[in-house]
Amino acid sequence: MPARLIDGKALAQGIRERIAKDVVELHARVGIRPGLAAILVGDDPASKLYVKNKQKACDAAGIYVDEHKLPASTNQAELLALIEKVNADPKVHGILVQLPLPKQIDSKVILDAVSPLKDADGFHPYNMGRLVEGTARFTPCTPKGIIKMIESTGVAIEGKRAVVVGRSNIVGKPTALLLMHRNATVTVCHSKTRDLPAVCREAEILVVAIGKARFLTGDMVRAGAVVVDVGVNRLADGTFVGDVDFGPVSERASWISPVPGGVGPMTIAMLLENTLESAKRMAGLI
Repeated sequence: MPARLIDGKALAQGIRERIAKDVVELHARVGIRPGLAAILVGDDPASKLYVKNKQKACDAAGIYVDEHKLPASTNQAELLALIEKVNADPKVHGILVQLPLPKQIDSKVILDAVSPLKDADGFHPYNMGRLVEGTARFTPCTPKGIIKMIESTGVAIEGKRAVVVGRSNIVGKPTALLLMHRNATVTVCHSKTRDLPAVCREAEILVVAIGKARFLTGDMVRAGAVVVDVGVNRLADGTFVGDVDFGPVSERASWISPVPGGVGPMTIAMLLENTLESAKRMAGLI
């Protein structure tokens, strides 16, 4: 039986509708409208599209967007000055710095400069450290969305053997931590992993985030596994595919997320949720 789809687009829509109601209630209760500062440096087409989609989602949810589009020639000192400004702005509850940044800017320095109290992406070392101990103030958006997608299937995470392919700070490592916090037994794989197909075949929950088109093939998947595809890869013909070879893998898995329409919409929904939660926290409501 072919796998059932984990419809990230539909799941995200439901979350966004709930957030929109919460935004109205928050404003009526304490007069606060959640605000997100969105900072884009340069003209990278993919980054411009991502920011546009995030702004559109914020507008639909009633979240105020403080948008900053800076030229590619912007230097590090100028960007740090802007970060300092939005850190101090009481109308801003979350800050998004769209990556990648131009080569003259050190991304780590910039992300470290974002106030951990407004770090809606969850990338600040303070928030990453709290994530390790299980007390995160902000959970990184993509991993947070991945967990909600797995939970939406009704498959229990507790006690399962989970494999995360990819060890990035943005997706792989935090996803592994979130799975561990839910009592899964987790293996994190990377380019040096020996016999990767054999390790993947052990997984009851399999998350793939390495940025290689159709890397995970059907023979690498355990029958009945839940498979979440985080990759977005553009082919020569302009179409987008994930890190998972969808057709063959869907014949083996019990649940599978599509690309597009899977993790992407959930990442944006989690950014809105983090911004709303930050506004509530600053208002003393949580």
